[in-house]
Amino acid sequence: MKYIFGLIFILSLNTISFGQGTYKLAVLKYSGGGDYYANPTSVPNLIRFSNKQLNANIDEDVPFVDVGSPEIFTYPFIHMTGHGNVVFSHGELENLRTYLLGGGFLHIDDNYGLDEFIRPELKKLFPNNELVELPFNHPIFHQKYNFNNGLPKIHEHDGKRPQAFGIIIDGRLVLLYTHETDLGNGWEDISVHNDPIEKHEAALKMGLNILQFVLLKGGYE
Repeated sequence: MKYIFGLIFILSLNTISFGQGTYKLAVLKYSGGGDYYANPTSVPNLIRFSNKQLNANIDEDVPFVDVGSPEIFTYPFIHMTGHGNVVFSHGELENLRTYLLGGGFLHIDDNYGLDEFIRPELKKLFPNNELVELPFNHPIFHQKYNFNNGLPKIHEHDGKRPQAFGIIIDGRLVLLYTHETDLGNGWEDISVHNDPIEKHEAALKMGLNILQFVLLKGGYE
């Protein structure tokens, strides 16, 4: 039943434009001790930017939603972040898997320190589907804005290049994992991290591309 609902929901999104529907996004709440609540101004700022640039109608109220809750099926796009440990129970994995296979989308942004914890959980989530790095010509980098070199580098941590990984099932990107970029930090109020305006704008533009690719194209190339 959840699968059917999700499939109908995402198909309906593909038939309307941004200006005709009201979208509501959420941030994923998970167990394990990681700070799922990090970057409180990030997603609201991204929504305001997207509403202005795309004439979108996304609700600026962004709730937390438990990974095991049936409420996740009411959101077409869920954002996840944090610095520390992540633990999904068996039931939570099943719930999240059903959500993603039914048309939902999860964007995970490593806020530095999440990588070693989230990768094993994603392997449990989709044991037969590997995380693959998205090439620079992937359409997610070429929506309203072009990022010819892939993800922008917002914050330096270990001197590594930013990478975008995805899980693709039946031709649809169901999950995006952004690593060594700190998009969420870049979306936050500039006063939080004192980022240059160029970094703030680059993060917002890449975030808008992600929303546009997911909400208007359903994650399909």
